[in-house]
Formats: sequence, structure tokens, C-alpha cells
Amino acid sequence: MEITPMNSALPSPQRTGTIDPPGRHRIRSAQPRFALLFLLMICFGASTHAQIPTPAPPQSKSILITGGTVHVGDGKVIDEGAVGFREGRIDYVGYNYGVKAAYDTVIDVKGQQVYPGFIVPDSPLGLLEIEQARATVDMRDVGQYEPELRSISAYKSDSRVTPTIRANGVLLAQVAPRGLTIAGTSSVVQLDAWDNYSAIVKADDGVFMSWPAAYQRQGWWAEPGETDSEKKDERAKKLEEMRAFFRKAKAYAAEAKPATIDVRFEAMRGLFTGSKALYVRADAAREITEAVQFAKAEGVKRTVIVGGYDAWRVADLLRDNKVDVILRRTHSLPMRPEDDVDLPYKLPALLKERGIRFCLSYTGDHEHAGARNLPFTAGTARAYGLSAEDALRAITLDAAAILGIDHRCGSLAVGKDATLIVSQGDALDMRGNDVRWAFIQGRRIVLDDHQKQLFRQYEGRLKEGQ
Repeated sequence: MEITPMNSALPSPQRTGTIDPPGRHRIRSAQPRFALLFLLMICFGASTHAQIPTPAPPQSKSILITGGTVHVGDGKVIDEGAVGFREGRIDYVGYNYGVKAAYDTVIDVKGQQVYPGFIVPDSPLGLLEIEQARATVDMRDVGQYEPELRSISAYKSDSRVTPTIRANGVLLAQVAPRGLTIAGTSSVVQLDAWDNYSAIVKADDGVFMSWPAAYQRQGWWAEPGETDSEKKDERAKKLEEMRAFFRKAKAYAAEAKPATIDVRFEAMRGLFTGSKALYVRADAAREITEAVQFAKAEGVKRTVIVGGYDAWRVADLLRDNKVDVILRRTHSLPMRPEDDVDLPYKLPALLKERGIRFCLSYTGDHEHAGARNLPFTAGTARAYGLSAEDALRAITLDAAAILGIDHRCGSLAVGKDATLIVSQGDALDMRGNDVRWAFIQGRRIVLDDHQKQLFRQYEGRLKEGQ
């Protein structure tokens, strides 16, 4: 078996885009204790000699992966299959006996599983490093209506967390902002790049918005505050503010050459032309219904529900309006005490039964580091009613389609980017996930990270008896 050598000391290429000037994304100060904690962690990292893998160079030699079970991503499975690619693009997918062209490197993966690279949507990966160190948290801002805040301008391509995500097969991410009524604009990136702009797969793919909660639970633990009537009035006022903002944005978008440039409304323009999607965070059936009707009334071309706990209850509305769902983390507790304790696990199967296109996310506590567990959420969905290939599709092809990158990623097909993984066992099962090979756009990715480095370091210490 021939292995293509890797160059681990490539100079940083010139950036092709203009980096946004420092602005609201930058946190100017942090509490002293957080700054001290951050400094100590940096020193500790330096002392352990943990290195971030160098981004791989462009593919220079053609590669053929052969002999494994190929999971195409669209539901098709090829036993004893092969995937060939050159110059970063796939040029063969099929049975290994059907290969006609010659390849510089042939990798025999007999008995192993070949998958498209997994995609995690709605993630703060690269915007958050250490949750307790405020200076490393760059995923939210102040204000309420800030669509012009671009997550890609704050994205940290050399985050120490990213290699740990790739190790389980997650090779692409939708970097999305958090908080605010309109939090900003997301972008889709591949997870092996020198800088934020060279990581881009699709820039500014959509605007993220949070829908006002329809219900607020209270109990003996709740602090005294507004009455129910006052809360309803406040919610109604906020909805009216949202309508006014969208109507101004729509009127602005109708002008080919506005007399005065408004950066906020410029960021919203794509929602009315169809070049951007509106991602709305909503869980309850009432919230989802209101959000879909609102977007339709305001002229938004494409809407995606993020969270979607009750999406299966309003399936007809979503189907009729061609609204997709980025489903909340399946590894979570039910939203309501009266719900079936297994309901979060069953949500993917319920959406599939009702004909709703969806993908899986890992939104929740420790979501940036926990994104490495995304394939296992798909495995849980498989155990609770989803077929094996439909579960895979929820983190590959359907995720790519919802994010608008399915023409390049999400499945193993001729002409698409050679972004794929090879696992020793079932990649959707934590007992079988053992990624041996990973390629992004044909480039062989180093599957090492600081956690593995620390493991080897202390394993060596134990062997030496120290």
C-alpha cells in the first residue's frame, strides 16, 4: 500500500479576500480571573508540547480508496466498492472491479466503511475556545437586530477544538452566531484551513433569528416579576418590532441602488432574493407556526426551522411551505415533563414519517467540543426508528441540501469534492467509530489532536514507571 507523503511545513498562502476590520466581534476586555485562567491554560498547553496539525497541502497525486463498503450518502451502499479522486474532486464511485483509470496511490480498506464527511450545522465551532474565558467567546454580541455581524470574520480556523471534531469524521460545519433577536449571518466551512477565508465552502449562507418564546414556565422557584398580561404585551410589542424591521429591509432590498447604504439591510437583502436562508430558532408548535407564517408574509424566499422540537406536530404546514428543519440535539431531555422520555430520540423518525426534510445538530451545552459526538446522535436516531442510511443522510446529504452545498458536498458522487472518511467500524456507533483516513477536498487530513498527544505522553510515563 502506497501512502502519499505529506508536507508539514508549508508557508501560509496569501488570503484571497479582504478581512473585515475589527468591530463588534472583538471583546476588548475580560474579567481579571478569566484572563489569568486563560494565561495559565496557554502556559499549560505550551508545557505539554501539544501541536495543532498543520493544514494539508492541495492534492497533487490521484488516490483510489478500494475494497471497503461505500456508503454513498443518498441511501445507496456499495459492497467492495471504490472511490477515486484527483485534484480534489471525485472521478469514480462504484464497485472496485469497475475501475478503469490508473491512480498514483491505491489504498486498500477491505473490511472498513467509507462515508462522506459528516456535517454539523448551527455550531459555534471556531467562535468559542474556552467557555470560562470571555476573551475567547466570540459567538454573540450586543443589540437585538444585527444581521450584518458575519460569523466568518470571527471564525478561528486554528482552534484547538477543531482537530478533536475531525477525529470522529466531522469535516464541515455551519458556523452560526448565538443570542439576539437577529444574531448575525452564518457561513459553512471545511475544518482544515490556514485562515478563516480559506476555510469557506459557502460564505454568508443565511441569517439567524430567534423567535420569541410562546410559553414561559413558572413555579415556586421563579422570581417575582411581570404579570402574564404584561408578558403578553411585551411579546406582542417585540413581534411588531420584528415586522417593522423586516418591512424596512424588504423595501430597501427593492431598491437597486439605495441612496444611503445601510449595512444591516444589505445583510438582509439575500433573504428576499433567495441567495440566503432565514434560520429561525423555534421549538414549540405555536412558535414554528408563527415563524413560518411571518416569513411567508414578509416575502422571505426560504425558511429553515432550527430546534424544531414540535416540528412533527405541524408537518403539513412545513411541507406545504417547503420548510426544512435543523433538529435539536437528540441526546437531550424532553422539553416538557409530560412528554415521553424517549421523545428526543424518536424525533428524527417522526419527521421522516411525515415527509419533512431535516438534519441533525448538536446544539446545547458544550456544543462546540461536543460536536464530535454528532455521528452518535445519528446512531441513536437509527436505534429509535430511522433506517441506517437515512440516519447517515441526516448528517451528510440532507444536511448539505439544507445548507445549500449539496452540489459540492454531502454524498460520494462524481464531480463533488473529495471530502470523505474511512472508519474501521460503524462510524455511527461509538464502539465502532475509528476513523483511519480523512480527506477534505482530496487533501489527506492529519487525525491527531492535543487530547491524543496528551494520552501518548502520559501513557509513555506509565510505561516508564514514573
